[in-house]
Amino acid sequence: MSAPVDLLPPRASVRRLDSILVDRIAAGEVVERPASVVKELVENAIDAGATSIEVAIQAGGRRLIRVIDDGHGMGPEDLELAVERHATSKLPDGDLGRIVSLGFRGEALPSIGAVARLAITSRRAGDGEGTSLVVEAGIKGRLRPAPGPRGTRIEVTDLFAATPARLKFLKSDRAETAAISEILRRLAVAQPSIRFTLRTESGSPTVFPAESEPGPAAHLRRLGAVLGPDFPPNAVPLSLAREGFALEGHIGLPTFHRGAASHVHFSVNGRPVRDRLLLGAVRGAYADTMSADRHPVLALALTCAPDLVDVNVHPAKTEVRFREPGLVRALVVSAIHGSLRRAGARSATTGAAQALNALRPGGGGPFTLHSGDSAFARPIGTGDRPASTPSFAAPPGFRTPERSGFGEAPQALFAPDLAPPGADLREQAAEPVSGHPLGAARAQLHETYIVAQTEDGIVIVDQHAAHERLVYERLKRERAEGGIARQGLLIPDVVEMAPAEADRLIAAADDLDRLGLSLEAFGPGAVLVRAIPSALSGGSVRNLVLDVLDALEASGVEEGAPGGSGDPLSRRLDAILSRMSCHGSIRAGRRLRPEEMNALLREMENTENSGQCNHGRPTFVTLKLSDIERLFGRR
Repeated sequence: MSAPVDLLPPRASVRRLDSILVDRIAAGEVVERPASVVKELVENAIDAGATSIEVAIQAGGRRLIRVIDDGHGMGPEDLELAVERHATSKLPDGDLGRIVSLGFRGEALPSIGAVARLAITSRRAGDGEGTSLVVEAGIKGRLRPAPGPRGTRIEVTDLFAATPARLKFLKSDRAETAAISEILRRLAVAQPSIRFTLRTESGSPTVFPAESEPGPAAHLRRLGAVLGPDFPPNAVPLSLAREGFALEGHIGLPTFHRGAASHVHFSVNGRPVRDRLLLGAVRGAYADTMSADRHPVLALALTCAPDLVDVNVHPAKTEVRFREPGLVRALVVSAIHGSLRRAGARSATTGAAQALNALRPGGGGPFTLHSGDSAFARPIGTGDRPASTPSFAAPPGFRTPERSGFGEAPQALFAPDLAPPGADLREQAAEPVSGHPLGAARAQLHETYIVAQTEDGIVIVDQHAAHERLVYERLKRERAEGGIARQGLLIPDVVEMAPAEADRLIAAADDLDRLGLSLEAFGPGAVLVRAIPSALSGGSVRNLVLDVLDALEASGVEEGAPGGSGDPLSRRLDAILSRMSCHGSIRAGRRLRPEEMNALLREMENTENSGQCNHGRPTFVTLKLSDIERLFGRR
């Protein structure tokens, strides 16, 4: 066994470190990886008033990082001083409380020059020629005249050559390139008026064109370029100002979500940030419209006076501290709630794309088309006939229902036993299509899904998910307006359970009473229920109580939490209401009359957040007629 290594250095007298070693140590806080270099250099270009910024990298940024901008540029005196530590032009009055630029510490260029070879060429608009300067491993060279356009060109080569131990902590070239791309994406979202270009060794360059006209439309175009073409049709505009803070941008529908929070973009006074307060506010705003394991897609810009936010709290400048964090959080939550409320009954367009893909032959859906000589292998209308008729192979566990939702006509669902005596069944289903976004009900499939015809397609509605959201929103509205309407039980119901569970319910009795559920202790291991919310009447009282108990256990919030919007108690009450509404909604398997289906559609159109259930699943899918025609080769 080898002897232990003595990690303590030999005792020595205190000495002052030389300037180059100081720069290399300080560079560790600023230059963590190639993406850090790109971030600092691009932010400097933005501060210099650039309208076009081009970034080129090789080997994930280890071999080369080149940043070219068309900003104001620097003269010889400024350039020589710019590579000195703590030299900056961005704090003219020295006031750290009023920072209006992205950079301000004066550490980026000297830190980069301490661990790599840094070459700068810059020219101001009025100068006849530019100036170049090289800093290698912390040693500054001489100023030299150099030709070039207005602006600045910076090349960083052999990153960490002066500190090779840092190289082994870098990830693969692919991973480092992805990190650089993410930095540019976030800056592109925050700065839509600037053209960004990223060039790598493989493939064509990534370009985000500048939006010359400011405004929501231009911002949405930039977001489509950065976040993908699916975002604009699934985005909702947002704008709200309050007490010195203004919030603007676009948020994705709750049914348009991703598996990671990397698509949540925030900027504060033009600075991209990853702030826990803002991320927590977003999570709270989407809490009852999105599953806990999913994340929204959005891009919001917060602006305020510089003295209301402190950006000097982290070397990477990605975190901020607000003077009034509670106000900022309330602003974000209120703005998102308001925008989603105004969006009305909307569901993500990607749901329709997934549905159509499942219906296409070989699209991965549950049905597979089989044919000896496939009819889908030739263009339709050529006169050729298939050798055999396509058939549907049902998946395991699938069975044809005893009473199909479709008969000889779409109205076949509306059987005589569901309509008044002597009623014309076709008139029962003759709800007008025009003027209704969700159309008119035409059929019910498997006693679970409502099929409605719209002016330009069809809508398929999950009746249980839709009614669950409607009941939940009704209960929330009644609670906000002063109290949930309750219905007293003619004969109080006794619900038995484990003693610990009964104690939990009794401890929350006051909160539950505000939600329309009145209960009291009835000996050990039992509660006596005297009233339930009117919206939930007709169901099993026992199942309702057990659902509420599950919600209480899941919330994990102790009694005595402070009140107020967004506080733990309010969130727990919403969680209980959500569980209640699931219990009281129309269940799958229930046959509905035509007027019931149309009433459900009309209420969905007039209810906020009706595009998704309480768990974040879509309540309906819209299929355009043109898409359906393409399935059958008509387009």
